[in-house]
Amino acid sequence: MKMTFRWYGEGNDSVELSQIRQIPGVEGVVWALHDVPVGDVWPMERILEVKNQAEKAGLHIDVVESVNVHEDIKLGLPTRDMYIENYKKTIENLAKVGVKVICYNFMPVFDWTRTDLFKELEDGSTALFYENAKVADVDPMELIKTVSKGSEGYTMPGWEPEKFARLESLFAAYKDIDDEKLWENLKYFLEQIVPVAEINGIKMAIHPDDPPWSIFGLPRLMTSGDNLRRLLNLVDSPSNGLTLCSGSLGASPKNDIPSIVREFADRIPFTHIRNVKIYENGDFIETSHRTCDGSIDIYDVVKAYHEAGFKGYARPDHGRHIWGEKCRPGYGLYDRALGIMYMWGIWDSLNRQEKRD
Repeated sequence: MKMTFRWYGEGNDSVELSQIRQIPGVEGVVWALHDVPVGDVWPMERILEVKNQAEKAGLHIDVVESVNVHEDIKLGLPTRDMYIENYKKTIENLAKVGVKVICYNFMPVFDWTRTDLFKELEDGSTALFYENAKVADVDPMELIKTVSKGSEGYTMPGWEPEKFARLESLFAAYKDIDDEKLWENLKYFLEQIVPVAEINGIKMAIHPDDPPWSIFGLPRLMTSGDNLRRLLNLVDSPSNGLTLCSGSLGASPKNDIPSIVREFADRIPFTHIRNVKIYENGDFIETSHRTCDGSIDIYDVVKAYHEAGFKGYARPDHGRHIWGEKCRPGYGLYDRALGIMYMWGIWDSLNRQEKRD
């Protein structure tokens, strides 16, 4: 397991590279060019700028998250071919600097969805929270205002202002797009880009939908083990893989995350490990990584990777906001660093047990 840490770039993150370097076992940053408009080619000079910054701190840039997919591709519009060509050029540019994995998603309009970015937990820490009834009743624009207000001035990937400026027209465009049509458009996209990724030694790794069910009547695909299996069969290639996120899929109690890891381990080049506490009414809140604090057996998740001899990239996902830290929602330093140490504790114990056996 190769441990990484998500970093949003100089001037766009409260966490510094020097701090990341001090977390035991962290080898690289998971990064992106968040100011490049979705659909544009990522320029080499900007890519090299991030590479140089990371390498000066002794960190690699093997994993990119996210090269976001333009809505026209998801909608299957005639303009998609232009955006797919741009995507291919970005893959080629990233390969030139040694990138090994590109994490992306295929969620229509909304990326991750939460109703409160700083919900207080019993211990006084705060975390990202999803209130089921509120999403069912709220106007989408109100949700956008909530996210924008709680952004702490940072960019919020998947919540780009230029996209939401045309929210009404986007909803109208998706009116005739059901799950099967979205599957067709995803297949078209993968058939175009996976061969390019393969040639360039890059693994594409799709992120599950967050949460794994329909939001505002929009179709959602990456919601279950069955759908992950279908995705991998669309284009059967080692370069068509998964970013297995325990928190995204785990928000649905129907998804047994350790079992999913055991089934798909050889097609998971990148994993996000985090915990969520699920309530009976469908609400959920993000907790510490510790198994007993949430609804996901993080011990068994890590054990499943260990059993598979996982050599891919891992990162702690969203953490709580603790010890008064002012940071991007879900992406502070302290709780994610604690999460890494919890994962390493499990991993090291399993290594020692293996030697005894």
